[in-house]
Amino acid sequence: MSTSSDYLIVGGGSAGAVLANRLSARGQSVTLIEAGHAYRPNLYPAELANADIVGPNGHDWGYVADTGQLGRRIHAIRAKSLGGSSTVNAAVAIRSRPADFAKWTAAGLEDWTWDEVLPAYRSIENTADGTDELRGRSGALPIRTRRPEELTPSQLAFIDGAAELGYRRVEDFNGAEQDGVAPYPLNVISGRRINTGIAFLDDGVRSRAGLQIVDDTEIVRVLLEDRRAVGVVAADGTEYRAETIVLAAGTYGSPAILMRSGIGPVEHLQDLGIDVLADLPVGDGLQEHPFYYNIYALTPDANSMHPASGAILWTASSSALPGDLDVHISATHLFDPSASPTGGAMVLAVSVTQPESRGRVRLDRQNPQGAPVIAYNLLGTPHDMDRMLEGVRLARRIGTTPAFARVVDRELTPGPEVTDALLEHTVLEQLDVYHHPTSTVAMGPVGKGVVDSHGRVHGIDGLVVADASIMPLAPSAPPNITTMMLADRVAGWLLTDADRLTAAAGQDG
Repeated sequence: MSTSSDYLIVGGGSAGAVLANRLSARGQSVTLIEAGHAYRPNLYPAELANADIVGPNGHDWGYVADTGQLGRRIHAIRAKSLGGSSTVNAAVAIRSRPADFAKWTAAGLEDWTWDEVLPAYRSIENTADGTDELRGRSGALPIRTRRPEELTPSQLAFIDGAAELGYRRVEDFNGAEQDGVAPYPLNVISGRRINTGIAFLDDGVRSRAGLQIVDDTEIVRVLLEDRRAVGVVAADGTEYRAETIVLAAGTYGSPAILMRSGIGPVEHLQDLGIDVLADLPVGDGLQEHPFYYNIYALTPDANSMHPASGAILWTASSSALPGDLDVHISATHLFDPSASPTGGAMVLAVSVTQPESRGRVRLDRQNPQGAPVIAYNLLGTPHDMDRMLEGVRLARRIGTTPAFARVVDRELTPGPEVTDALLEHTVLEQLDVYHHPTSTVAMGPVGKGVVDSHGRVHGIDGLVVADASIMPLAPSAPPNITTMMLADRVAGWLLTDADRLTAAAGQDG
């Protein structure tokens, strides 16, 4: 058994790194436990540091998921390394929109309006972009919008093609308006992905006396006594104790740990022979952004593929709810150039970013300690399917605009032989995800959610969840920056609670 800490954080990813930074800054004792390796900030291997390399690259949990369509199973990429999936993602640094948080409020959550979350967004970022009223200048995470001169010829052609179809050019996706096309804002500096293990856990933070980072250690369950969390148990049986346990193991990891601890759907836990401590809808409500790759071979004179991530069109489908922007078309070179007959390719990746469909996460009946069972249920409603097909048709229209056609040799997928009548089946055959899972430990009132509006597990003292799993609905943007913001806010509430306890103890004394 380890020495007890004030706070124990499970997971050193996008949320966990922010939590460890904030909580240890005040002199609190913090133990951060990460299943992967804790690389030094300047010693991340090239496959994690190079922003043009996206994917697991040997630092992955190896999860797979059922798409819910045509019996297909696909990789559910989640990184295993300090910095979590921020070490392998495309480093897109776009905030969720005010309309997203209005839905959270409508779902019964307190303290999550746009005006309340904006200060936390600003506090974590360091950027020269945008206005002082909306953007942060002194945070730990550098965010830079690609400049036109940094883009490849085909990325510029994509922006021009979208503009030819009438879409406006957006100045700052993290500004007041998002409907339109523009280069990406990214947490990338000189081609290097600045993951949360670098930004929030630099050498200065790691040297704090109260912060202990335990790496290469997988946590399987929470240690509970009299409905209070007092520690966690690692896969090798080692116990780590703390006054407050914070799960930041992600949308798959956090629900799995909770269910192994007896916190989850009663029928599922009883079926596995796990004693039920709290009957809560853990693992329900999984949301993902469905993703289809519309790919073009580029002409030999325009086949540059660096930088890989360049631009995005963010807009509303014809059936979007008022105020929503529910379709992304991103222009990237995240494709093996050897698979293109011309040695260069552009991916116009289409996503429905406000899906109705929900899946779930469960423990494996054969091996509850192993990888969770993930079912996406992608495009599980007619509305989701209609919007995906509309987005793919729009991507193909951009592909035929004069601006973009100049750099195109041929369409690779779905391919010119795929007519509109055949499009739905083709999309389902090739459907993937953005790797943006959320909402399996959702915030909500007692009887509906797993945790309250501050991440505290209903009915269990001393146990908090603070990662993308607690989002009640998928945001319309990549959730990485919103996950950091969320962790920053939960850390603030934990510190406020600690101050109240200290003040109360002083008065009693």
